[in-house]
Amino acid sequence: GSRLRQEDFPPRIIEHPSDLIVSKGEPATLNCKAEGRPTPTIEWYKGGERVETDKDDPRSHRMLLPSGSLFFLRIVHGRKSRPDEGVYVCVARNYLGEAVSHNASLEVASK
Repeated sequence: GSRLRQEDFPPRIIEHPSDLIVSKGEPATLNCKAEGRPTPTIEWYKGGERVETDKDDPRSHRMLLPSGSLFFLRIVHGRKSRPDEGVYVCVARNYLGEAVSHNASLEVASK
């Protein structure tokens, strides 16, 4: 099996996302930074579902930044569909384990 290398360590979140209130159509960023060795991969979840980003779908309005933050080109919010509103967490993983950030809620400001 793979031997645990001394310098490897499990992920740790060093910057947690904070709650946001954003106007519809505006850009927004949910911050997340993690450290670990090997460098952890970052995924975002909203209400338990994995958030699709530009890596999954090039047309997505959500991008995963190199730092691990989640960037919204514009907040999508309609009468029927509110795909961006909700509670988000970021999860950092490597082979030694995973770290989950605090919850951050993204709310769309009603004009």
